Amino acid sequence: MKKILVVDDEPSMREMLGIMLRREGYEIVSAENRAVAAAVLAKGPVDMVITDVKLPDGDGIEILRHVKAASPGTVVIVMTAFGTTQTAVAAMKLGAHDYLTKPFDVEELKIVVRGALDKRRLEEENLLLKAEFRSRHGLDRIIGVSKAMEGVFDIVRSVAPTNSTVLITGDSGTGKELVAKAIHTLSPRCEAPFVSVNCGALSESLLESELFGHVKGSFTGAVANKRGLFDVANGGTLFLDEIGNISLATQAKLLRVIQEREFKAVGDTRTQSTDIRMIAATNKDLKAMVAEGSFRDDLFYRINIFPIRVPPLRERREDIPALAYHFLNGFAKELGKKLTGFSDGAMNVLVNFDWPGNVRELENCVHRATILATDEVIRKAHLADIVGDAASDVEVPRTGEELKRVKKAARERSVEDIEKLFVLEALKRNGWNVTRSAEETGMQRANFQALMKKHRIRLRGTESDAGESGAS
Repeated sequence: MKKILVVDDEPSMREMLGIMLRREGYEIVSAENRAVAAAVLAKGPVDMVITDVKLPDGDGIEILRHVKAASPGTVVIVMTAFGTTQTAVAAMKLGAHDYLTKPFDVEELKIVVRGALDKRRLEEENLLLKAEFRSRHGLDRIIGVSKAMEGVFDIVRSVAPTNSTVLITGDSGTGKELVAKAIHTLSPRCEAPFVSVNCGALSESLLESELFGHVKGSFTGAVANKRGLFDVANGGTLFLDEIGNISLATQAKLLRVIQEREFKAVGDTRTQSTDIRMIAATNKDLKAMVAEGSFRDDLFYRINIFPIRVPPLRERREDIPALAYHFLNGFAKELGKKLTGFSDGAMNVLVNFDWPGNVRELENCVHRATILATDEVIRKAHLADIVGDAASDVEVPRTGEELKRVKKAARERSVEDIEKLFVLEALKRNGWNVTRSAEETGMQRANFQALMKKHRIRLRGTESDAGESGAS
């Protein structure tokens, strides 16, 4: 049921509007002045506000300003017996949906109210559809609220519907493959395969076999025919990660595929055709490699048709809190821990660290901190091993007695951290099965469980000894 706030200093007007609108199926709340209206709005948002302009303690324009600042989606209709063109223009500029002059026709008001709420419903549905579309098509997997990342999103939306070859550049760990996947899933090829290969992880011969395939007997170990990725990705997208690592010989063969859309499997005489969209990525300076002769200039110009640079994390620090909480929620759920967030000091450290390993390094840091956290908050000390002295929470002693106390506390924390990591890693290696974890580590099951209890380690949200069967 839609909720409408009626604001008017005349009791008869409030009563008349209340009766009429309740008959239409709306929930009505009334207020005789700005102060009462503000108190109603403070309790929670409403779907619509119908307010008189002239009120005993101010005017409805101020209510309009307040509503639009606090809840931009709320519909506001302004009414007055003292209508002027200037007042109408001011109200509409501030976001009023409509403007009615008293006395107005009741049927007219019904139409205006119904139309305004229908319009709001359609806008909400449109926003939900857009959110669902973005969720289904990859962009929501890239966490970013900074202007730099909004620029990347805009570029992705522009190039995705085309068939252009894309070159994604950026430091290691910035999320280049996520960008490539977003381009694919926003493209007309989204129903076809997205195939990825890391060119830096394979030798020259293995990479050729992966890309082009091979026939049985073409080399030692080729015991059967193998389809190449150009064939597997036919109709879809082939993502060549770290393209700067491929040899000049393979570059020449790759260039031919891009130009002719044809290739031959290793050891085969037959030519196969392919229809793929190519997206390449690199953390190297390909222009410099062209200049030094380690990367073909003709291939560079072929793949550099539409370049996208993914900025490093140090250039988009405003994204760090959102990323950190995204990782924290995931790891806390995985580990069965109830963590509410980061201390102010810890978040300050995260935001101000340069993150040479970018998003991947931040993810690893939050993972480790989630394991080490002993209460509901990740603190600076939990980040020390990753970000160094910047995260030190150690108290600096002033006397010999204080030094002894601080050293003892530090030793205890260190031992506890090691114990906790020991238990968690053993559980992860053994599929979160307590019995197998205890056996692998050479401990009695009861002693292993005692360590779990000491560090409040639970399996799937239950006590460890009660949850083992569900984790086996």
